[in-house]
Amino acid sequence: MKTRHTPGMLGKTCAGLAALMMLVVAGPGLSQETSAQHQNPATTQTTYAADVAAIINENCVVCHREGGIAPMQLTNYEQVRPWAPLIQDRVVNRKMPPYSYDHGIGIQELQGDWRLSEEEIDTIVAWVGQGAPSGNLNEIPAMPDLPDLAEWNFADQFGQPDIVLASNSIDVPASGNDLWDIHFVESGLTSDRCIKAVQVKPRGDAKSVVHHANTYFAEVDENGNVSRSPLTEYAMGKWGEIIPEGVCRTASADKLVQWDIHLYPGGIGAVAPGTMIEDNVVELGIWLHDEDYQADIKQDLASYQLNQGDLLIPPHGKIMTQGLHTFDHPVRIDSFQPHGHLRMNAASLEIFYPETGRTEVVSSISDWSAVWHHSHLFEPDAAPLLPTGAVLIIKQWYDNTADNPNNPDPRQWVAWGQRTADEMTHAWIAVSHLDEETYQELLAERKANENGALAMTSNN
Repeated sequence: MKTRHTPGMLGKTCAGLAALMMLVVAGPGLSQETSAQHQNPATTQTTYAADVAAIINENCVVCHREGGIAPMQLTNYEQVRPWAPLIQDRVVNRKMPPYSYDHGIGIQELQGDWRLSEEEIDTIVAWVGQGAPSGNLNEIPAMPDLPDLAEWNFADQFGQPDIVLASNSIDVPASGNDLWDIHFVESGLTSDRCIKAVQVKPRGDAKSVVHHANTYFAEVDENGNVSRSPLTEYAMGKWGEIIPEGVCRTASADKLVQWDIHLYPGGIGAVAPGTMIEDNVVELGIWLHDEDYQADIKQDLASYQLNQGDLLIPPHGKIMTQGLHTFDHPVRIDSFQPHGHLRMNAASLEIFYPETGRTEVVSSISDWSAVWHHSHLFEPDAAPLLPTGAVLIIKQWYDNTADNPNNPDPRQWVAWGQRTADEMTHAWIAVSHLDEETYQELLAERKANENGALAMTSNN
């Protein structure tokens, strides 16, 4: 099993490679022009046993196995061989794994990055181009230990969550209008603690019917008014969040946890059950630092709104929304997660520096899908450091035409709204708030690391 910079192998989880489910509904056509860009000129034979099995085992079987959420098994050569051309198509066009984050644009150092490397893609293309030979099947590497399908995504890395909070059980009908459920539960905390990681997990078959399940630390006054701050956000396909070392996102002992759950009867996407889900429960897992953990840097998660007044998409039309945000102190951007519904198809994050007039592209996502929301977690030593006054520029694009495969009806006007058929335009961003001294220390540390890397390169 190869080692990635993802936190924990198979942190991809069963959600990880369900994009191969798309093979069932996709046509068998292969883009010769695209695949040609990845042809391996090597003359040595590429085989399943020697070259491809490891890639499939490490990236696919987590979903494509008995009991998995994908529609076919890919645990041996006999199962993989009939799908070889379509696997190549999905890999080359980066539809698989389902992690839409553009290569070569902006920051590429991510935690929980599901994307295949260029070398892995070239290997699969070469194998299919040579007729998908088996090779010596006795030499296939051992299958990795696969996590239980119901396991928490961070269990291998952090063990079981310190706190698990379940929502009320909700019956979700097979069809009908969107449903919402908002209620409060006790946190179980006896003292304020710093969060290490957090995951929201719908149980069983509920993944495709839970549009979102957000949690908040909340207080309710004597008049019933609620004041709240986000604990974490969940939308379909989201893997979870890790808070960087030396940073504290506080779990408050003196507050309730508010569930805000949006459900879509019948479900969305290739795994939508189309049947009633009884006693649907969503769980929140929180991993905590030790009580004596100290961190001077405070982090929060917030929804950064774009210009919702511009979010009115005409029939058969396309639009772009944009939002700007600045801070009166230095910050570090720890994660970026754009949010929309069925017509949204792209997003980007940029930084404008007023003192120099320079604009830096941080993230670009040009094939966004509502069934795979990802919180793109920047590696701490690559996460953007913003001086006071720098401006975040968030852009999102919407396609209400028949060319958008997720569009249920291009004839409709679409405006902002809470329903799945409506649209939204915001991004969830985790921000570490810095003072000037800490900002300068992090900046100097990063420059020193860059200079050290350049020195090593020149010596080699």
